[in-house]
Amino acid sequence: MRKSLRWLLALVVLIGTVGAGSAAGAVTAAEPNEDIKDRILAIPGMSLIEEKPVVGYRYFVLNYTQPIDHRRPSKGTFKQRLTVLHKATDRPTVFHTSGYNVSTNPGRSEPTRIVDGNQVSMEYRFFTPSRPDPADWSKLDIWQAASDQHRIFKALKEIYGKNWLATGGSKGGMTATYFRRFYPNDMDGTVAYVAPNDVNNREDSAYDTFFEKVSTKACRDALNAVQREALVRRKEMVDLYGKWATENSATFNTVGSLDKAYESVVLDFVWAFWQYSSEKDCATVPKPTASTKELYDYVDEKSGFSFYTDQGLAPYTPYYYQAGTELGAPTLEYPHLKGLLRYPGYFTPRAFVPRDIPMKWKNSVMRDIDRWVMDRSERMLFVYGENDPWGAEPFRLGEGSEDSYVYTAPGANHGANILGLRADEQAKATAEVLEWAGVAPAGVLQGKILPKPLAKADSKLDRQPVERELRQFLRP
Repeated sequence: MRKSLRWLLALVVLIGTVGAGSAAGAVTAAEPNEDIKDRILAIPGMSLIEEKPVVGYRYFVLNYTQPIDHRRPSKGTFKQRLTVLHKATDRPTVFHTSGYNVSTNPGRSEPTRIVDGNQVSMEYRFFTPSRPDPADWSKLDIWQAASDQHRIFKALKEIYGKNWLATGGSKGGMTATYFRRFYPNDMDGTVAYVAPNDVNNREDSAYDTFFEKVSTKACRDALNAVQREALVRRKEMVDLYGKWATENSATFNTVGSLDKAYESVVLDFVWAFWQYSSEKDCATVPKPTASTKELYDYVDEKSGFSFYTDQGLAPYTPYYYQAGTELGAPTLEYPHLKGLLRYPGYFTPRAFVPRDIPMKWKNSVMRDIDRWVMDRSERMLFVYGENDPWGAEPFRLGEGSEDSYVYTAPGANHGANILGLRADEQAKATAEVLEWAGVAPAGVLQGKILPKPLAKADSKLDRQPVERELRQFLRP
């Protein structure tokens, strides 16, 4: 679409079993007489958990048998959850990943709405219940997960034969990017939202620079003052935390103590604010002279005192394991907290993974991904939020990347999307997604009309809830 889309800027200004699914076959454009559920369940290793009613779609929650180790598929299998939001076999398909658990409630990603297509969503390996038993944690890496995705694609491509796009937000955007690196010919395009790219895990000054410049000085100072005051009043705040922990039977074996968990929550605070709040929320920041209960409640609202308990951390052990072995994690300086931190150097992924799970850092993994994106990627779109701290270390394109784009949504946080881009970039991105999916209207290709999503908005399907658990510093 290289030449045909040059009009956009001017126009906007003017207005199964191991080995299952290994061979792809051709499908006809017409909808087969056989029921779509029967076709999906005919895939070896595929089984139905449940079907849920959705207006305009069929929606299936499924299990698919995967090898624990794709390099040695004879060494055991596990069941991996996925969902299929079925529109029609003659529509494109969007492969959506969150990088965590899969939601079993129907939802539609932005690219799915743009192309009016089907959507396949995959649960990341080792997130329960998609975890081998016993769990060999050495088999949790980005290549194994990409290979899970590849096998699902190959199996379902037999049914959904039109173009496929990969998408995901945050760790899901990272997942979509890694999938494309290891299996570059599977997808016709990739849309990665707010995907961090921690190439050098020892060099994190970009994050400090972000917090020195984001928004206004008044807002930054107000947030830093609350964070500092929460440590100045540690005793009173920890007393409230301890009372809550007793009432809720919360334990702290993984982090080591309630006091360590408290410090972790406080260190999350400013990051969590910018991850999911906006500049208008600066007006809600309490003054450091506020009551201890008011400060406690506000920190709890933004960071979540429940998270660093054993109960809060357990579902995210796979993420912290990956952050400490391959993905990397940001480290900040916190100059305004000098003299108040009791556990300097503690706030790392290793601290949040049970000690009986061994971890070893692999230094070259993210560098390989970064080089591939810059030197060999094509048909990739990265979307970031201007006020999202995770965008401080973004993916960048190089001379070898083709038909690829990096856009930043003004004022947006970790929920940045194509709709939030500047008008010219929104039009360009939407047009590219339509073309990659093979469904761009003739008027768009000819430069006669502005591109727009092919499916009507749906307040239920398109709702993207911000879960409380998402508001964590070390978890994109």
